[in-house]
Amino acid sequence: MSAFQKETVLSVRHWTESLFSFTATRDPGFRFQNGQFAMIGLEVEGKPLMRAYSMASANHEEALEFFSIKVQDGPLTSRLQKIREGDIILVGRKATGTLITGNLIPGKRLLLLSTGTGLAPFASLIKDPDVYENYETIVLAHGCRQVSELAYGEHLVEGLRNHEFFGPLIRDKLVYYPTVTREPFRNRGRITDLIASNQLFDDIGQGGLDIETDRIMLCGSPGMLEELHAMFAARGFVEGNHSQPGHFVIEKAFVQR
Repeated sequence: MSAFQKETVLSVRHWTESLFSFTATRDPGFRFQNGQFAMIGLEVEGKPLMRAYSMASANHEEALEFFSIKVQDGPLTSRLQKIREGDIILVGRKATGTLITGNLIPGKRLLLLSTGTGLAPFASLIKDPDVYENYETIVLAHGCRQVSELAYGEHLVEGLRNHEFFGPLIRDKLVYYPTVTREPFRNRGRITDLIASNQLFDDIGQGGLDIETDRIMLCGSPGMLEELHAMFAARGFVEGNHSQPGHFVIEKAFVQR
């Protein structure tokens, strides 16, 4: 278990029948950049059962936070969803991932496009003061099937807007755009379609995609990532990575949990 740190669960909150978040202690030696992920999990029959999870907490926060789906027959989440305050989880000692601002060339508007629990790395990034220093506008789009699944994101953004430090910082810079596909809501449709039709930008009162000023991060379902990758590439946007910054970056560590 030397590759993993044992941490204590501090709180658990169930948002819907299929979504929950939890916080845990953080080893003082655990370092990460906002937007990265680590391997986390549980000890099962004496062995570590691990999956990749983005940190939803920022790197300046003392506790770690994670946002998870519940997969009833999932090897890990069928167990993880039952954790309670005081339980022990395992956290990998090394953080990694492509959703960091250093993998993007400088721009003016940052689009954070997510579906489901793909919101997690962006929960970390929108708590980063440097993001607001480097971009004039940050657009956080979160697509879900049902309105209830937006609860975590709505709670997150509302908390930041009321935060003593972040409130003034984000008031004129952070645009939150939740959308659902299966229920009536003020924003309806898949993020891919809303961008392709320009509806998302019309709704927020801003101009459409501009390769000169827009930088993009993507995290969500494989289908959404594939569609948007093709769309952006067709428009001349170049994917960035650790060795060569680009116009957009994608987290490819999506796995069935």
